[in-house]
Amino acid sequence: QVQLVESGGGLVQAGGSLRLSCAASGSISSIKAMGWYRQAPGKQRELVAVITSGSNTNYADSVKGRFTISRDNVKNTLYLQMNSLKPEDTAVYYCNAVDRWSGDSYWGQGTQVTVSS
Repeated sequence: QVQLVESGGGLVQAGGSLRLSCAASGSISSIKAMGWYRQAPGKQRELVAVITSGSNTNYADSVKGRFTISRDNVKNTLYLQMNSLKPEDTAVYYCNAVDRWSGDSYWGQGTQVTVSS
């Protein structure tokens, strides 16, 4: 089992920055990959960025060049640095972790990001 707790969301003006954090606990060594997803009102949850245990990263086209995903393996924390925020980035952002052995997917409770124009 893996527990995930996000923090760092809030209200920011367009062009501003936020950094999201996701603290992981439990069976940390079993995590294969971690990522950030987001869900805007009336829309499906979508992948924002993912990072593997080997530190390979992948981003949605809509955030490339603006967002950076990283992880601190000592603090067991995942980050998402979000720069040049746009109103269309407004959503609830969720942290996700995938177990390398079972394939189970774990989710945090989500943190709201609101970008005003």
